[in-house]
Amino acid sequence: MRALTVVPEQAGSLAVTDVPDVEAGPGELLVDGLAVGVCGTDKEIADGEYGSAPPGRERLVLGHESLGRVVEAPEGAGFSPGDLVVGVVRRPDPEPCGACARGEWDMCRNGRYTEHGIKDVDGFASERWVVEADRAVRLDAALADVGMLLEPTSVVAKAWEQVDRVGGRAWFEPRTVLVTGAGPIGLLAALVGAQRGLDVHVLDRSTEGPKPELVRALGAGYHTEDLATVSDAVRPDVLIEATGAPPVITAALTATRPYGVTVLTGVTTPGRTVPLDVGAANREIVLENDAIVGSVNANMSHYRQAADVLARADVGWLRRLVTRRVPLERALEAFDAGPDDVKVVVEIAS
Repeated sequence: MRALTVVPEQAGSLAVTDVPDVEAGPGELLVDGLAVGVCGTDKEIADGEYGSAPPGRERLVLGHESLGRVVEAPEGAGFSPGDLVVGVVRRPDPEPCGACARGEWDMCRNGRYTEHGIKDVDGFASERWVVEADRAVRLDAALADVGMLLEPTSVVAKAWEQVDRVGGRAWFEPRTVLVTGAGPIGLLAALVGAQRGLDVHVLDRSTEGPKPELVRALGAGYHTEDLATVSDAVRPDVLIEATGAPPVITAALTATRPYGVTVLTGVTTPGRTVPLDVGAANREIVLENDAIVGSVNANMSHYRQAADVLARADVGWLRRLVTRRVPLERALEAFDAGPDDVKVVVEIAS
C-alpha cells in the first residue's frame, strides 16, 4: 500500500512510498485512511529536526491528525465497520509513570511514551492503518470531510481545561478571551471561546485571505495591531497564545487583566531571543496573581471534549478552515506553504 513516509532526522527524505500492508491484532481496529492534516510538527520532522521510526525500521509513516473509516473491529469494542474514527496520537509507556497509569499520558513524566507519526510508531498517512480500539474516537458522520480537525481541537480542549483548572484557584468568571494567532489552533481556540459565550478577540498579522472572515464568522473581533495595543483595548481575562513567536510571547506574559490565565500552545524554535524586562514582568505577574501555563498534546478525555466541540460547530465553517486539499500521490505539495493556507489536508482516499 502507499503511504507518506520520511527517514527521521534526514532532511529531504519525505516521499510517498510503498509500505507493507497492515493487519489488525487483538483489540485493534483495521481502518481505511481517509485524510490527514499537516501541521508544523510534520514539517519539522520532514525537515530532519526530530522524529524516530519504529524499532528496526528506517522510515516512519507520517500523519498524526488522522481520519479514517473502520473496516474491521473486535467484537465488543464499541465500533462497527463504516464508523468514522480518529486515532489518538500518544501511547503511554508499557511501564507507565503515575500520570500515564491514570490515563493522563499527555502529562507523562518519564518521556518514554510513543506517538503515532512522530515517535517510534507509524502515523496515519497510509491507505490503511491500525489502532487499539481504546485509543480511537468515533465521530459524527456529518464530519466525514473535516474530522481530521479532531486532533488539533483536542489540543485546544486541553488548553481550555487548563484555563478552568488554574482559574479554579479562586472565584473566576472570565468574560473576554484574546487569542494570538489565527492558524488552526488559534481559530479552534476561538471557536471554543465562542461556544462558551465569551467575548472573543483574535490577533494576527494577516490583513487579507480567509483568516479575518473566519474569525468574524464566529462573531469575534479580528485585530492586526501590536499585542499591547489590543490587550489594553479588550482587557482579556484569558489569553491563548498560538503563534510561538518570541515577541508575541513576551508581550503575552503581562497582557491579561488581574488574575488572568495565559496558556502557551505555540512551540518556538530554540535560539530565538528578544529583550525582556524580567523584573517588570515578574512584578506584574506576582502582584496581579496571574498564571502562565504551557499546554501540549491531549489525553482521551480531551479527544472526547473535542468531538463534542466539532459536533456542535457549524460544519460549513469547519470546511472553510480547510483551505487546501491534495491527494496522497502529491502529498509533498502540502508541505509548501501557500499564501492563504490555514489548514492543509492530504486526502488518502481517492
